[in-house]
Amino acid sequence: MKKKHILLAFLAFFLFVGCKQPRPDVYLFSYFIGNGADGLHLAYSYDGLTWESLKEGESFLTPEVGKDKLMRDPSICQAPDGTFHMVWTSSWTDRIIGYASSKDLIHWSEQRDLPVMMHEFDAKNSWAPELFYDEASATYYIFWATTIPGRHKEVSTSESESGHNHRQYYITTQDFETFSETKMFFDPDFSVIDAAIIKERSGEYLMIVKNENSNPPEKNLRVTKTKDIAAGFPIEVSEPITGDYWAEGPSPLQVGDYIYVYFDKYREKKYGAVRSLNGIDWEDVSETVSFPKGTRHGTAFTVKAAVLDNLLKN
Repeated sequence: MKKKHILLAFLAFFLFVGCKQPRPDVYLFSYFIGNGADGLHLAYSYDGLTWESLKEGESFLTPEVGKDKLMRDPSICQAPDGTFHMVWTSSWTDRIIGYASSKDLIHWSEQRDLPVMMHEFDAKNSWAPELFYDEASATYYIFWATTIPGRHKEVSTSESESGHNHRQYYITTQDFETFSETKMFFDPDFSVIDAAIIKERSGEYLMIVKNENSNPPEKNLRVTKTKDIAAGFPIEVSEPITGDYWAEGPSPLQVGDYIYVYFDKYREKKYGAVRSLNGIDWEDVSETVSFPKGTRHGTAFTVKAAVLDNLLKN
């Protein structure tokens, strides 16, 4: 009888411990649809492959800042204290970018415009701002694409490009109240937009960029790496990691052993993906991923399961 009681006690203990095991993290994706006028959209995934829209595809936040009051290219980063910070493209011709924060991705702070290029009177735009939190320095990097006519090495553009010749600029902050001065972030010998960064398990920083050259057209994604983000990234980039299609809006995400890079196949009006174990050799896995219809340029990020639980209730 005593042995039976002991066995039952052990079984109860293991069941209790099993119930208390932490739930695996899940993935969220911030994106826009249409021209971005209706605001922020969110999708979720348990495996990084199948993505479902939240709130039945309705917007979580309506844009209120900028010339055109758009919310394109929403980039979200979660702070160590749990706060979600977001930046976005507010207009095709703004010299500012939009900013807001949230504790739960449902209730948002007052929207602010960050005057990142207001000191450059000839700047034509501030496109696709991206957020990256560097744990080593407890610093947020905010970087985006801007064209300043006559400032950079000229590239041959098509008539439809209207002379855009972008480079990546950036600011840093630790509290979203005080910001550094705007500086050049990445200045290769091609027009570059849509930079996104992920820190590899090796400790290196990997940055994916879009070669935006239009004459002849490139419109593909390439990578560059650095061991010191403060020192910047080498301007020598890889060969294209995407295939024979036009791609933009890369969003990297660690899923298991792989780094996935999701991207907008904007001519085909669908999303694609490549993945890599080492950030060097890439496999196109576009046929294995699915996103909500109409998904445009966004950001993938990892959250605790409780965050998704709360979102699913709303």
